[in-house]
Amino acid sequence: MGIRSILSKPLAAYMAAQQRKWSLNPSASQAKVFKQNIKAASQTVFGKDHNFDSIKTYDDFKKNVPIRDYEELKPYVEKILQGEADVLWPGKPAYFAKTSGTTSGTKYIPITKDSIPNHIGSARDAILSYVAETGKSKFLDNKLIFLSGSPETYKTAGINTGRLSGIVNHHVPGYLRSNQMPSYETNCIEDWEQKLDAIIDETLDQPMSLISGIPPWVQMYFDRIQARTGKKIKDIFPEFELFIYGGVNFEPYRQKLFETIGKEVDSIELYPASEGFIAYQDSQKEKGLLLLLNSGIFFEFVPADEYFNENPTRLSIDDVELDKNYALIINNNAGLWGYSIGDTIKFVSKDPYRIVVSGRIKHFISAFGEHVIGEEVEKAMQYAVEQQPGTELVEFTVAPNVAPKSGLPLHEWYIEFANEPSDLEAFEKDLNLQLRKLNSYYDDLISGSILKNLEVKSLSRDAFRNYMKSQGKLGGQNKVPRLSNDRKLADALLHYLK
Repeated sequence: MGIRSILSKPLAAYMAAQQRKWSLNPSASQAKVFKQNIKAASQTVFGKDHNFDSIKTYDDFKKNVPIRDYEELKPYVEKILQGEADVLWPGKPAYFAKTSGTTSGTKYIPITKDSIPNHIGSARDAILSYVAETGKSKFLDNKLIFLSGSPETYKTAGINTGRLSGIVNHHVPGYLRSNQMPSYETNCIEDWEQKLDAIIDETLDQPMSLISGIPPWVQMYFDRIQARTGKKIKDIFPEFELFIYGGVNFEPYRQKLFETIGKEVDSIELYPASEGFIAYQDSQKEKGLLLLLNSGIFFEFVPADEYFNENPTRLSIDDVELDKNYALIINNNAGLWGYSIGDTIKFVSKDPYRIVVSGRIKHFISAFGEHVIGEEVEKAMQYAVEQQPGTELVEFTVAPNVAPKSGLPLHEWYIEFANEPSDLEAFEKDLNLQLRKLNSYYDDLISGSILKNLEVKSLSRDAFRNYMKSQGKLGGQNKVPRLSNDRKLADALLHYLK
């Protein structure tokens, strides 16, 4: 064993002990973060505007700080962009994470010196949790690849600005940097396909043991390697034993990815966002991701079915229930207050608090009041795939068709298969029946002849890749929306029908 794998074990044991301490004292962990954040920001512009000096309890906080999305917080961000300090958090941000907004164009998400440990330390602790539980650490001695956006940054109002994954790249611990791949120069290539070829050139003859990235882009990396070599990934990288991913539900991609690898490997799911690192998979045995209650973020939870109400219920960690859909609200040490990140989650455990991501608060289909969410379509898809072994997916998305050329309105499922079902009609029926079981409103609309049964639209090879390329969103951290309430994506995909 090498020095990294040897030293990681006592470090992992220490981290696991600390993790148990805070995760089994959730109220105290969150109360400490709450007090620290309010105190630190009390003399900022935002803190003065919202009476932070008088806030002593969570009830005080709710009375003074409304829930906001980026568009509503934007006036404060604009002050930072104009050169002001002490706006949302003391001083100025260390970085802006640049992301795409839905209505406000580019979003500039502040990352401060105080919030950087949340982004960096959480990824480290996820790996150490794995080492502590499994005893496996040899992978740390070999090469590790992180498929991410470019690490290049530029100045915005004097503040370093770039993609989150690129910013994080600047803070990879020194003990991992020497075996991290690809090279900095390759990582800076903007064109995804050119970058992918360069990554393959650099990694093909290396002892890769850990591979990390968003599943569809890792799949593309593997596909390119297979096309070049004609071999399974396990034969190219016999040391490969750990896959780390985040950003999307892995289940729709699992079967094809492991088929391409040629064996199953352990995996760790992460829940990072530009706004903060929310949770990570702390166990290979338990369901869900450990919510990070001690990492600079005070969490709030709004019942998803109340989110669009004028005064929705706001809950702290003490009052949440299992298996209920909540919109996730954060208050962090980067100065995001009452901030809705747009995700919905469910708790699957309260001892400790573990969550699953169930969808996006604005990504659902409710053309007729059915309110179908991401979790439901992914579960229906998983069921239908399991009914016909050998079926493999590349990607899919779902949209309503409220005015078809004939017949009743319906949901259309645009699917790119790696291996199409042997009986597509039966596959379609399984999807529809399972969705009806999962969503009673959808079932009622079908039964009441308001909607007709869903239809599958089979897409040609590389349909999603070509679509994303046409939008300038190929690779990196970009994801295909699973659900849409409009026809924008669906109509674009009509060009790729088989």
